[in-house]
Amino acid sequence: MADQHNAELIELDVEQSIWERSFGVFPLVVVGTREPDGADDLAPKHLAIPMSWQNYFGFVCTPRHNTYQNVRRSGEFAVTYMRPAQTVLASLAATPRCDDGSKPIAGALPTFPAERVQAALIEGGYLFLECELHQIVDGLGDNSLIIGRIVAARVAADAARASDLDDEDLVRDAPLLAYLYPGRFAEIANSTKLPFPAGFKR
Repeated sequence: MADQHNAELIELDVEQSIWERSFGVFPLVVVGTREPDGADDLAPKHLAIPMSWQNYFGFVCTPRHNTYQNVRRSGEFAVTYMRPAQTVLASLAATPRCDDGSKPIAGALPTFPAERVQAALIEGGYLFLECELHQIVDGLGDNSLIIGRIVAARVAADAARASDLDDEDLVRDAPLLAYLYPGRFAEIANSTKLPFPAGFKR
């Protein structure tokens, strides 16, 4: 029986990136940083996740990108969790830079300034984080993990959990955006409570 099951598996070459061979579910956020000339830089990221049960947040970036260089220089960044209706905005934030290194699209996106850090947030998102650099882990192949300590956070009223509101209704009324790498997205509006075992603790 085990042999029959294994025969249905496709061996992947781990000398190459395996992540394009099947779909994975990720968030889609836009990270805001400040350029040396004072302009805002905005870049979509999907390898992004809380870094502990405390208030730390991390995302993967390459040192070749201005986002990495801006965070290393300034020691801060901001994060907007995007809604399903904002996929085009998130995509526009990935627009390549001009030959002179500028990124005019960043100034055309609807933004507002963070309060505790020098960076921009995207209007209309549902969760907003402001972070001070905690640690950079280099050497993950061509990439690095940037970890920030959250110094300010806000959530849209329609996306906030409350004791008098059923979580299933909340997700239905304020759907979540899921990035299905590579290259697809989904709107999550239906959810079911996970059946944790009795006595489970995080």
